[in-house]
Amino acid sequence: MLIGPELMALRADDTPQRQIQQRLVEQSATWRQSGPGAELEADLAGLAAGQALAELPLLRALFTPGSPAASDLVGGAIGWLLGELGQEPLGQVPLRHQCDRTLATLVLARCGSANLALQAIDGAGLALKPPAQSVTFAANEAWEHVLAGSAEVELVRAVHRHPQGVALERTEARLRAGAISHRRGRDTAQIFKSVPGIMVLLKLQRPEASPEPSCEYALEDGRLLHQAAASPRDSRLELAVSLLGRMGRIDAAPLLASMAEETGSPHLRWQALRECLGLDSGAGFAALTAIAQRSDDPLAAPAGALRAQLLEAYPQLAEVNICPA
Repeated sequence: MLIGPELMALRADDTPQRQIQQRLVEQSATWRQSGPGAELEADLAGLAAGQALAELPLLRALFTPGSPAASDLVGGAIGWLLGELGQEPLGQVPLRHQCDRTLATLVLARCGSANLALQAIDGAGLALKPPAQSVTFAANEAWEHVLAGSAEVELVRAVHRHPQGVALERTEARLRAGAISHRRGRDTAQIFKSVPGIMVLLKLQRPEASPEPSCEYALEDGRLLHQAAASPRDSRLELAVSLLGRMGRIDAAPLLASMAEETGSPHLRWQALRECLGLDSGAGFAALTAIAQRSDDPLAAPAGALRAQLLEAYPQLAEVNICPA
């Protein structure tokens, strides 16, 4: 292995690199706290709070056809960074970023659940990937502005959902520099088919307030392949609930029963109910009956069906006392 003289020097004293990194972090903070950076963070906070894009001046300009705002913002956000890294190649990018053989993402700003990112799609890397076999619909809203390059894409729309999956509508489209699009991830997904060279786009995204999970469907026939909790919080709670069940924590049954009966994500509540039934059939059946008796509860029908099945298989459950509260 050959080690360059710069790395050899760092092994002896990393002070220069630490100083470089501190300067990059400070300059990044300065950009965020003044001028366009501060305006961007304020608009992102409004977007995360539920404001419409039309109410937010800078974000609206970024996704207005013909406006130079996107190029100006990107130039100001990373111009200084490219200059610094050109002089100090051992510095590390102080912004959140990730890169694989196909997609490179640099998060320019993030506030709450909303974020604005610069993305580059490498056509050569994309060509090495096998054709997509599935599509995912998630509860988010996204705006995209193509800054450079072009791409052939497929737009996949969820036309009608049914218990086994979804009916899909698929159309081909071409994206060119200057193209601006808006999608609701619950209804429409975009699949990149091919990119000549490299395409660069500015992407704004925020999650939608929806308890429905993200669902992955087979492109061939629309059958459901996988689903995940709509929010990181629900995902963590589902994992914790499942862990309590696998650990056999009978003492957690009252907590799981309470989670099942409270309002919130139906999927999280149903998972809590299942684990409660497994840990303590009495407490679980009582919670199941209480839910089945609520006419306005989205889980009332499946809870009633499950209750009937359990009573048929285990008639002794009819003796479980249900708290009138």
